[in-house]
Amino acid sequence: MAYPISTALKRPIRLAVLISGGGTTLDNFVSHIKQEKLSAEISLVIASRENCAGIEKSKNYGFPTEVVIRKDFDKVEDFSEVLFERCRENNVDLVVLGGFLSLIKIPKDFLGRVMNIHPSLIPAFCGEGFYGGRVHLAVFDRGVKVTGCTVHFADNKYDHGPIILQRTVPVFGCDTPDSIAKKVFAEECIAYPEAIQLYAEGKIEIQEGRVWINGEAEAP
Repeated sequence: MAYPISTALKRPIRLAVLISGGGTTLDNFVSHIKQEKLSAEISLVIASRENCAGIEKSKNYGFPTEVVIRKDFDKVEDFSEVLFERCRENNVDLVVLGGFLSLIKIPKDFLGRVMNIHPSLIPAFCGEGFYGGRVHLAVFDRGVKVTGCTVHFADNKYDHGPIILQRTVPVFGCDTPDSIAKKVFAEECIAYPEAIQLYAEGKIEIQEGRVWINGEAEAP
């Protein structure tokens, strides 16, 4: 699968944020934008569930907000086409999945333009069925000593595609799934805006399925 090389933008990057839950990732983006730590504007928010709390939150921010329900479509291709057509209509540069739980099929014109964040160190504790609290419970049950989060380019598989950034946290014996979740989310709040900014600045290149940042490919 060949990915295009990102090019530097001379304006804020236009984002579409896809949500299925409470919109905490949306809150994080808004915070970073207001603090001028992320040069972006949110052009569109799409929810896959009509009763998720993130919808009201998005509307309160004043963002164009739509609901596209997965169960209304027989095929993932039809569901995905509606999503990406909305993104085209709103001149979106990059689609970011913020706790979006539905599998999508990415069209050719959005290849390398869809990011996801997962609350573990991929390839550990990822794939279909691993999301939210389920991930942190699995981390706790397995007794690992380190976990974290992963930002990656999405493809047509769950939690797959080239890895952009990972951030780690230690797991101690006194930790619980809830305390692990809080530590990981704190790192997500740093990693996701950082990855988006790198993309907006044209500092990301993908070679043979691996991400190189800011000329790393030429390093000895």
